[in-house]
Amino acid sequence: MPTLNLFTNIPVDSVIASDILKDATKVVAKIIGKPESYVMIVLNGGVPISFAGTEEPAAYGEVISIGGLGPSVNGKLSSTIAEILQLKLSIDASRFYIKFYDVQRSNFGFNGSTF
Repeated sequence: MPTLNLFTNIPVDSVIASDILKDATKVVAKIIGKPESYVMIVLNGGVPISFAGTEEPAAYGEVISIGGLGPSVNGKLSSTIAEILQLKLSIDASRFYIKFYDVQRSNFGFNGSTF
C-alpha cells in the first residue's frame, strides 16, 4: 500500500503525467520492496507553490507506507523521485521536499476496511 503524493507548480500534460506515474510506481515498489500492484501514485500539477520566496519550479512529496521505510530507503526514494522530477519536469532537486510516513495497519483503509 505504499502511496506517493506529489504536488508541483508545473502544469503537467497527460503524456508526461503518465510517464511520471509509471516511473514512480516502479521505483517506489522496487525501493520499498512491495509489489507494484500495491503502489498508488497521485500527481497534482499546476498547484500554487512558493519555495524560498519564489514560484520557480518546485515540488513537494509524501510517501506513506505500512513498513518498508527507514533512513536508507528514504534516502534512495528521495534521490530517485528527485531524479524523475528533474528529468520529466526540470525541477531541481534543491527545490523538492519529501516527507515519509511509516503508518500502522489500522491507520490505513482499503477495500472498506483497514489493513
